[in-house]
Amino acid sequence: MNLHLVASLLGRGAQLERLSDGITLLALAYGLAPLLGMPLQPLASVLCVVLLVLGLLHKYWAIRVALDAELFAKLSASTDLPADTQALDRALIDLRLKPQAVDARDWPSRCQAALALLRRQAACLALQLLLTLTTLLTLPFTG
Repeated sequence: MNLHLVASLLGRGAQLERLSDGITLLALAYGLAPLLGMPLQPLASVLCVVLLVLGLLHKYWAIRVALDAELFAKLSASTDLPADTQALDRALIDLRLKPQAVDARDWPSRCQAALALLRRQAACLALQLLLTLTTLLTLPFTG
């Protein structure tokens, strides 16, 4: 049941990803405004670049979280978890997605590591939201 719960929590990363994608696309559209002849302040350009970098970083964590969500969902239905764990580790090593041949971690520590990825993803979104909201709230005062 723990693996199923972790898979469900990791699945919520897709919702975070959609919100981040929206903010990133808005920043990109605003950053490309000079192509349409609209002037863009230097501070706004910096803001767009920072939002885009945060969006790309968020996308990286979102991809990792989505992969873990699918793997945890698959393994939560396993009837032979030790054998499936070895098969997963072997596949990850064969695809060069895992650097070491031996992984002595138990499933609770693997769950914590996967949830740490979700927290990183959420932190990137929080930074994007904070930067966007701060800008929107200070915009009337900065012109």
